[in-house]
Formats: sequence, C-alpha cells, structure tokens
Amino acid sequence: MGLFKRHKVWWMSFSYQGRQIRRTTGTTDRRLAESILAKIKVKLIEGQYFDRLEEQVRTVEEMMDRYHRERVIGRSRHGERRARAMLKHLLPIFGQMTLAQVTPKELAAYKWRRLQEKAAPATIVKELAFLKAAFNMAIREWEWCRDNPVRRVSMGKVNNARVRYCDDQTLAQIYQACPGWLQPIVMVARYTGLRRDNVVSLQWNQVDLARGLIVLDHTKNGDRLGIPLCEPVIKTLEAVKPSRPYADGPVFLQRNGDPVTGDMVTIAFRRACRAVGVADFRFHDLRHTFASALVQRGVDLYRVQRLLGHRDGRMTQRYAHLAPENLREAVQVFKDDYHKISTGSMLDTHPI
Repeated sequence: MGLFKRHKVWWMSFSYQGRQIRRTTGTTDRRLAESILAKIKVKLIEGQYFDRLEEQVRTVEEMMDRYHRERVIGRSRHGERRARAMLKHLLPIFGQMTLAQVTPKELAAYKWRRLQEKAAPATIVKELAFLKAAFNMAIREWEWCRDNPVRRVSMGKVNNARVRYCDDQTLAQIYQACPGWLQPIVMVARYTGLRRDNVVSLQWNQVDLARGLIVLDHTKNGDRLGIPLCEPVIKTLEAVKPSRPYADGPVFLQRNGDPVTGDMVTIAFRRACRAVGVADFRFHDLRHTFASALVQRGVDLYRVQRLLGHRDGRMTQRYAHLAPENLREAVQVFKDDYHKISTGSMLDTHPI
C-alpha cells in the first residue's frame, strides 16, 4: 500500500482480496494524502471501505480513461482526435471529481465557462454528450454509479441541418483543380453519397463491378449498406483498377503504394476549392450534392434516405425544400377556385 503522483495529485495504490486498487486522494498535499491513506487502512481492516458506493471514490478521469480505451481507441482516427480535443476541456474541470460530485450545477457552470471562452454551442453540446455517454457506460456496464447528471442538464438545440451543395459546372472546376490521385475519390464521393472515411477506406473486396455495387459492412450507423453504382463511378473504378496489382486491398493508394488518408483528402480538397474561388465547401458537402441532385431530379425522399443510409427519415427531410415541383400537383386541386369565387358561382354550390 502506498502513494504515487499523477498530474500533481496523490493517488493511493493497494491490494484488496487479490485485486489491485487505485484511488485518488483528491489532494496535491502529500501530508494530507498520507492522512487519507492512513484512514483507508483502518477502514480496510474494519471491512468498511468497500461498503461505500464506487461513485463516491471513482473519479471522472478514471471513467473517461476507461471509456476512451474501450469505446474510442481503434474506431477511427477522426473519432480519436475529436475525443482528445474534448478531453482537453473536460478533464481540467471534472477530472479529479468523484462521479458523485458531478452535479447539474457543476455542468451548468461548465457550459457558461465554455461560452465565455467563445466555444461554439455545437462544440459544447458534443462535449457534454461525450461525458453523458461515458456516464451511461459507467451505470449500465461497469456499475460505478447510479445516476447520470448530464441527463438533467439542458443540452440546448443546435442546428446541424447544413445543406451546402454545388452545381455541376462548379463541381467540374473543383474536379479539374484536384490533383490526379484525388480526382477518382471526388468522383466516387459525388456519385455515391458515401462519407469521406467510407470512400477513403474502400477495399476492392467491397466493390462488385460486374453487378455495379459497393457493399459496406459497417457505416457510421453500424448498419450494412449496399450502394448501386452509376456509370460515372463504374468508369472511374475501372480506370483505377488496372493500375492496382491486387484483387483486394485499398482502392485508393498514394504513388508510393501507401493507403490514402482522410486528412490528405480534406487538405487537398480544400486547396482545390480555394484555387477556383469556391468558399465554404467541404469534402462532406459532396454527400449533400449527391442527395440534393437526386431530389431536384425527382427522386423521392424515401429512396434518397435508403441511398444515404439514414436510419431516421428526419435527417433526409433537410432536402425536401429542393423539390417544390413534387408538391405542385397537390395544390392543383384548387385550379378552378379563382373563377368560382370571382364570378360568384361558388355561392351556389357552397352556401354560407
């Protein structure tokens, strides 16, 4: 049984019934930490220490560390990078608190502090949602606590319904400004609506050119998704495939044979947009361009939803305003009303 330092705070380490236990003392003062450790020793001897609920001794830092290891690491580079950014703000405030000490009052103060730091409302919501997910795990699977304080805090509404798309002429300009290795990636993204990570990580064993199909085992929603291929995608993949000596492996490679990364795609696409004077257009907006073009050409929202892999139709509704012609037929039921009202003939058929 002893003490060790972590981030200037003293922690206890001891063995109990064959299990190694590590707990924070919550102090940077060694003398106080030694006093706390002495009390714990007495409670261990009396068999009282572990009668306390774990939420009173487990810290937020412990919870977030375990959640990060079990639920974040290995999923995606983007997810890991985003988690590190969120932890950079969460841990200095909540890290040394026990789970029981995190209250709605503390969370509300955190929201206010982040707003004063000019953090975007969407960013604050994501940070709280990250903390909320960790608490849910601690309740359901680890049995570290019984309450999720984040549930009792208003998260606020964030408008994520961004629909930014470009016309074919503008897209052609961006395409021509892209380096050669990026052009087929842009073409596949534009005409499949796939997310960046799905395109970049696409494997040849997921592509069936004979049937004109891409099959993904896992999407962002965790669902299996089959995307039928149109002619621009088929021709693009046929042009790429002869230069690849293997029947499997990544579809898109660098000149040195290494797989293309998502960051490479984002940076190069941004440069191409800047080169042709297109502002505020991201690689993900190719997905919006795909969906918008379908809706504008008369494809119903249900089929667009299926192609995008949306579980909830409300996500697809953001494109509904792009198809006013689809509603024109509905209002034609009133086509004769003007004549009836102006001539008074409606009075004969609809007396008041």
